[in-house]
Amino acid sequence: MIGNDIVDLRQAALESNWRRKGYLNKLFTTNEQQWILKSENPDQMIWLLWSMKESAYKIYSRRKNLREFAPLKLICKTLEIKGEMASGSVACENHTFFNQTLLSTHFIHTIASEQYPIQSVRVKISSYEVTDTSYRNTEPATVSHHGRYLAMAYL
Repeated sequence: MIGNDIVDLRQAALESNWRRKGYLNKLFTTNEQQWILKSENPDQMIWLLWSMKESAYKIYSRRKNLREFAPLKLICKTLEIKGEMASGSVACENHTFFNQTLLSTHFIHTIASEQYPIQSVRVKISSYEVTDTSYRNTEPATVSHHGRYLAMAYL
C-alpha cells in the first residue's frame, strides 16, 4: 500500500500563516519545529514535513479504517535532502512509513510506503480541475490534490 500527497506552494502561502502563534505546536513535534526554524528555507521545510506526514497518514488511516486529524501522532523521524529530492521516515504508533519527495519550486510531492526501499511507483502530476473526475477511470493506487495540482500514483 502507498500514500501520496501534493502541496501547491502558492496555494499554501495564500491559505495558511504558519508563523502565527501556536500554529507549529498544533502540527509538529519539538524536533520537527527545530528542523523548520533552522532550515535555510523554512517555508519549504514546513510543507515537506506536512507532506511526509499526510502521505503516511493516508496509508495508516486506510489500514486502521479511521479518520481523525492527529498530526502529532505522525512523527517525522529521519530526513535527508539532496537537491530537489528528499527521503525520510515517519512513525505512527508502532508503524514506520518511508517517504520519497520531489521538491519543485511550484509544489512538493511525497510518496509514502510501508516498505523500504519503496517499490517502483509511477507518478502522474497534472493540473487539477474540480469538475474533471475522469482520472478515476485510470485506477490510481492513491490520489492527492491541492490548489492547481493533481497527483496520482500507480503501482
